[in-house]
Amino acid sequence: MNSLHVRALLVRGMLAGLAAGLLALIVAYVLGEPRVDAAIDFEDAHAHEHGEEVFSRTLQSTGGLATGVLVFGVALGGIAALAFCVALGRIGRFGPRATAAFVSLGALATVYVVPFLKYPANPPSIGDPDTIGKRTALYFLMIALSVLLAVSAVILGKRLAPRLGNWNATVAASAAFLVAIGLAYAFLPAVNEVPKDFPAMLLWKFRLAALAIQLTLWAGFGLVFGHLAERLLAPKAATAEPRGTGTAVDSTTAAAH
Repeated sequence: MNSLHVRALLVRGMLAGLAAGLLALIVAYVLGEPRVDAAIDFEDAHAHEHGEEVFSRTLQSTGGLATGVLVFGVALGGIAALAFCVALGRIGRFGPRATAAFVSLGALATVYVVPFLKYPANPPSIGDPDTIGKRTALYFLMIALSVLLAVSAVILGKRLAPRLGNWNATVAASAAFLVAIGLAYAFLPAVNEVPKDFPAMLLWKFRLAALAIQLTLWAGFGLVFGHLAERLLAPKAATAEPRGTGTAVDSTTAAAH
């Protein structure tokens, strides 16, 4: 794949990230913000001192939320587009759409779901301010381990494939990944700073909303970017009949090399 293709895919990835960010913003506003408001109300009701707000809650839930989600979407879209450039033609004989779907699914799993299962999202009223640095470091460490182990599992699967076959190699690599993640879960310290009187249903709904936002972001990116990438790399295949798919896969796979 030449530098012009990489640059074009990077731009398309950022645009797809922006589009996915808009979808995630809607989900965040509809599902997430009511839970954040409820958590803040809980904090206000139990706080002995109330600090002065630097930014109003209205600004935080509108302009602040939009800025954060959209910038996040654009940044991740660019990074995912570069990952797509590396993956295309190297993880199997898949076309641009399928490769974009695999990259999105892998990113959702490794960057969010795996760390989320160890250190789930909490509303703003949960957590000791004195431990925020430690909690942030542990969360990013879990992300780094998840991504590193996922990449290692892919490499392991490719090396085992000639001896075990694609299916058995994939199963073996996946099992190795799960075992390694399990060990990381076991050895990394747990963090549980949820107040005993915090409403369990509110906590559950907040975490589901956080998961829904990420699912929307990555699903939206995969669909939009897959379409844009296919139009760039295989423009004829984007409008061709299904029986032309095999040719498109071969041509785009060759372009990746």
